[in-house]
Amino acid sequence: MEHKEKENGKSKSSLRFALVFGLLVLVGGTFGWIKYRHAQHHEETDDAQVESNISPVIPRVSGYIREVRVSDNQLVKKGDTLLIIDDRDLKIRVLEAQAALSAAENNVSVANAGLPVVRANVSTSESAINTIDAQIEAAKVTQWRAESDFKRFENLVKDHSITQQQYEQALAAKQSADRQLEILKAQKQNAIKQTAAVATQRNVTSRQVAYAHAAVQQREAEVQATQLNLSYTVITAPVDGQVSKINLQIGQFLQAGQSLFQIVPQDRKWVVANFKETQLTKMKAGQKVTIKVDAYPEHTFEGTVSSISPATGSKFSLLPPDNASGNFVKVVQRLPVKIDFSNPKDDYLNNLRAGMNAVVEVQL
Repeated sequence: MEHKEKENGKSKSSLRFALVFGLLVLVGGTFGWIKYRHAQHHEETDDAQVESNISPVIPRVSGYIREVRVSDNQLVKKGDTLLIIDDRDLKIRVLEAQAALSAAENNVSVANAGLPVVRANVSTSESAINTIDAQIEAAKVTQWRAESDFKRFENLVKDHSITQQQYEQALAAKQSADRQLEILKAQKQNAIKQTAAVATQRNVTSRQVAYAHAAVQQREAEVQATQLNLSYTVITAPVDGQVSKINLQIGQFLQAGQSLFQIVPQDRKWVVANFKETQLTKMKAGQKVTIKVDAYPEHTFEGTVSSISPATGSKFSLLPPDNASGNFVKVVQRLPVKIDFSNPKDDYLNNLRAGMNAVVEVQL
């Protein structure tokens, strides 16, 4: 009896073991099958971070800090004053530029005042030439008449029809007419030369006026530039957001172009996930994504694939690898994938910070 009872106990134990083992195999197989089917339509990675735009605050002019109006991690609005640079030197430069502009405008007035006189001289010279031309025409008529009388008297004196005195008077009249015509022609040449000289002076004066106007434009540009630089002494927030750590002190000297601190906008965030190249076979823009952020593990964010990087992360590094040299070891590469949040009204988005780790799962 005892032997039979022992055999029955062993049989029951074996049966229970077989049932438990079979149940475990069934559960494990079912779980494995579910995970396999899930993996066929999803790609997951924990190499992902929350990203955001970061706007640097950079002064456009050099100078000493007069006032700092923000503190670490402060929320600011676009246009809020962040810090003020001592502007006394720039105000003096503005006054100097304005004084130079006034001097240039006075030079324009002086140049314009001389221009009408030169133009009047040109007009007078041209009128003188016209007058001489009229006198030359009259002298030509007188010279023609005197020459005609002389020729007639020259024939008459040969046959003694006129006296020698009349002949000499005709000869003198002819010579006087010829001389008068030559004088008028010489006067015309002098008038032409004088007109050319006055015209040259007019051109010079016109160029001086043009140069004076150009100088005024240059001085106006200098005034505008100095006033613009003066406005840069008040540094304002370029966007709405939260400032980073402020490591600035009153009296500290700033160089133009020096990065002071950053402002992180609160209204634009996304996720960059670095997938293995073997995970991108079926991935494309527009696919739905579920996002888990380590800081809020109980909350699930919704997103969509926005774009896939045109090159691997290593290609954008400072020293990209060169597989053509040395011993080659194949390494699976990763490509950044940009993922946008689908629900902009999600309250948790305001709590996310750039650089937070995330786990993303793309539905293929």
